[in-house]
Amino acid sequence: MRNERGERALTGLPVSPGIAIGPLHLHDPGVVSVRAYPIAGDALEAERGRFRRAVEAALKQIDKLRSRAELLPESAQEAAAALLEVHRQMLSGSRLVRGVDRRIQETAINAEAALEAELAAVVESFQAIADPTIRSRVEDIRGAGQRVLRNLTQTGYQSFARVPAGSIVLAEELTPADAALMDPARIIGFAAAMGGVEGHTAIMARALHLPAVLGVRGLLDAAAGAATVVVDGSEGRIVFDPAPDTLAAFRRRRAAFARQRRRLVAVAALPAVTDDGVEISLNANIDLPAEVDEARVLGADGVGLLRTEIQFMNRDDLPDEEQQYETLRAVVEGLEGRTVTIRTLDIGGDKRAPALAAHFPEGPNPALGLRAIRYSLKVPKLFETQVAAILRAGAHGSIRILLPMLTSVGEVRQARNLIQRVARRLRRQGVAMADPLPPVGAMIETPAAALGADALAAQCDFFAIGTNDLTMYTLAIDRSDEQVANLYNPFHPAVLRLIAFAVTAARERGIPISVCGEIAGDPRFTALLLGLGLRELSMSPGSLPRVKERLRAIDAAEAQGLAARALTAHDAAHVMVLVEHFNAGL
Repeated sequence: MRNERGERALTGLPVSPGIAIGPLHLHDPGVVSVRAYPIAGDALEAERGRFRRAVEAALKQIDKLRSRAELLPESAQEAAAALLEVHRQMLSGSRLVRGVDRRIQETAINAEAALEAELAAVVESFQAIADPTIRSRVEDIRGAGQRVLRNLTQTGYQSFARVPAGSIVLAEELTPADAALMDPARIIGFAAAMGGVEGHTAIMARALHLPAVLGVRGLLDAAAGAATVVVDGSEGRIVFDPAPDTLAAFRRRRAAFARQRRRLVAVAALPAVTDDGVEISLNANIDLPAEVDEARVLGADGVGLLRTEIQFMNRDDLPDEEQQYETLRAVVEGLEGRTVTIRTLDIGGDKRAPALAAHFPEGPNPALGLRAIRYSLKVPKLFETQVAAILRAGAHGSIRILLPMLTSVGEVRQARNLIQRVARRLRRQGVAMADPLPPVGAMIETPAAALGADALAAQCDFFAIGTNDLTMYTLAIDRSDEQVANLYNPFHPAVLRLIAFAVTAARERGIPISVCGEIAGDPRFTALLLGLGLRELSMSPGSLPRVKERLRAIDAAEAQGLAARALTAHDAAHVMVLVEHFNAGL
């Protein structure tokens, strides 16, 4: 009998493309009730021990999950193992664990209450960060904390083993560990009220090729009484009890998506060559080893941007050389000989780490203050530790070192001197490292770097244009500020002219130059970037097949004409019209 509520739809964040149609399964992990109560002074040590045992039990559970993850499809095994390793690190002497232990001692409260308070504090600090990639790690912190909390309260987990085959899972929140345990042969898609595009839950959904939508407000209320649900992971829609014509339309789209996926998988194996024979290098932007497998499968020539700052988040101490080396080595080895471009610490601005903030308080304008290379050069010990880890990782494959937020050749010289000093120390100690020393490049993400690109090119081995920050600094617009975000536009002629200036400087010096900002992964921009002279693009792994498909239809010579016209345009609207007209003719 049809539900009396009829068809109803919600929208959320499309995090994993595809369309799933089937019966829904509500996942309720059970609410963990926490009551705060005082702990007597002579019982504090016992309470700290109870917390330590809960953490140790969580670590053992993670090890068991890693064994079970080996039963997943091969494409998802590496991603699952890597994200579980992240959870292990979060429970191994991290800011969270130290903070809970300190709260128990200083406030004399029970471990559950101390954990809940510390979780709230850590989550709040992450949510204040504008960078969506860093902010998205909130779900990992919550997941690790909730695992310990369940051990403290002896609250069991709801397994997916009994979910009927062909079901779609709906929940208030799904942790990365939840996603890692979903069997695609049984579960065909999922949606949750919480979560974001860059989080590990989303990464696991894409690795498992499960259509998924996160951040769906009112999801469980709308699901009440529904029999069938559609999850549209391409457009971020959830439809309950679809009408017959709606259902037929989604089935047609599902079939079309399946055909498109087969085509894009085939495209991933094709060479990245324009219609007139110009070879293009397509690389991936990643944060963690979990993303390596997806990048490989989707045809990445290498990693054009490995962000390292995630290693410094969620902790009140600094990762040591060994910890950084192990993470970097996993990425380098996972790329199997392809080049990995490792960006040194880009902390500061909207990306803050508690252990670093203790040394240097935030200035009045973080975006224009002590961040990225300025921070590294201000704290040479910190920089030396990271460089040592990078050079050691270079013993396992091809790497490049990328310096962020440069504005002068003096910064390049200082960085190079430090790299050489660390290399001499490692050689004296007989430590395996990159030999010869890896190329050192500059991020072009400020007007100063773009306009001074000719001078920087004489000191650098390659360039990588960070169009996100370049656009922000050129237009004086913070895209995280809702009041001016609509004015943020990479099509602005001023931004394009700065890119062109950097490309010319790199070409005249004979060094490689790439784009690793968001526009590299947007097929709308592909022709324009090729026309500006760029032959290396780096993007999120999921964008690789679409960009490759687009560039294979482009005549690079004709794209040069498009770029020439765009550089003489008076405003962004004119450029957009030129680009849309060009793309329409492909």
